[in-house]
Amino acid sequence: MPARARLLSIDALRGLVILFMLLDHVRETFYLHHQVPDPMVAAETPSELFFSRLLAHLCAPVFVFLTGLSAFLYAAKQPGGRAAASSFLWKRGLFLVLLEVTVINFAWTFQFPPAKVFLQVIWIIGLSMLALAALVWLPRKVLIVLGIVLVAGHNLLDGLHFPVGHALHVPWAILHDRGWIELPGAALKLRTSYPLLPWIGVIALGYAAGPWFAAGADAAQRQRRQLGWGAGLLAGFVLLRLLDVYGDKPWTAGDTALASWMGFLNITKYPPSLLFIALTLGIGLLLLRAFERRQGAAWLAPLAVFGAAPMFFYVLHLYVLKFLYLGAEAAWGRNHGALFGFDAMWMVWAAAAVLAVALYPAVRAFAGLKARRRDIAWLKYL
Repeated sequence: MPARARLLSIDALRGLVILFMLLDHVRETFYLHHQVPDPMVAAETPSELFFSRLLAHLCAPVFVFLTGLSAFLYAAKQPGGRAAASSFLWKRGLFLVLLEVTVINFAWTFQFPPAKVFLQVIWIIGLSMLALAALVWLPRKVLIVLGIVLVAGHNLLDGLHFPVGHALHVPWAILHDRGWIELPGAALKLRTSYPLLPWIGVIALGYAAGPWFAAGADAAQRQRRQLGWGAGLLAGFVLLRLLDVYGDKPWTAGDTALASWMGFLNITKYPPSLLFIALTLGIGLLLLRAFERRQGAAWLAPLAVFGAAPMFFYVLHLYVLKFLYLGAEAAWGRNHGALFGFDAMWMVWAAAAVLAVALYPAVRAFAGLKARRRDIAWLKYL
């Protein structure tokens, strides 16, 4: 399998989940009057909203896993190997953390100086990269064990909490216990939306999967591993969900088959439960395998364009959505209480499709610039 075909499948998968993310952020912008918590209240959530939100669950695990995988592939191409990867992970991780608390937080709130800072997915990818910068020096088998322990074992800590004022409140809020952090002597509050601990496990497993994609690796063996691990994770999800003894909050059957399915799939994202990661990474590995087997398909190329410039797209679409919302509010007013919003979920899907097409030329141009101008170092960070 040519190296470019392997990279196309990785970029295509990243591009697909970027489009799922776009859909979810359109929902967050124009359907916020029907906001849903995580896990969702399945009995009170319309099915079209439930499954649209469920698609977005794929985004963070696939992003973080592919970040680890890409770090391995980057190291394999550098003269310094792991040292080069560790240095790049450290610098880009710090860059993403800074980007989250400045440019990205402003895109969500349009407040400066901010009263609240929401530490979300870019923050957690940045912190995961900082952790991986140290973990790359571990033997691969140790890295695999560590990743599995963090992913499978962190739910054992769900009952552990530290009150505000306790010495461990702030580090535990960052590592595992989603909540607010108040800075002493400042009015600023920080919200740790994505607890870190399980995400370190996901990025470590992504890096450990890198040899499957190394130059000279057997394509058939790689696809068998993807199939085995993907199917195994999905089977583990089903088994643990049926046993209902560990890995997520208990589920309850509904009055209809559809309601029961919604309850069965209603999993916890903050922090990501074992079942959340098993379901999403299982699907992600099977999609990665399917994309590699169809690397000549014309429809993969546009997905790969979105996946080739993910950070550029992320920042761009947030500001586009914010200005579109402000324009719609100015033109039509607040038609849903204190908010402007769409009247139906199909309108969210339609708006996401239009935005994907409208933003595609800019993303393609930037991805092309990155490919042509490898001498411009800062482009790597976007």
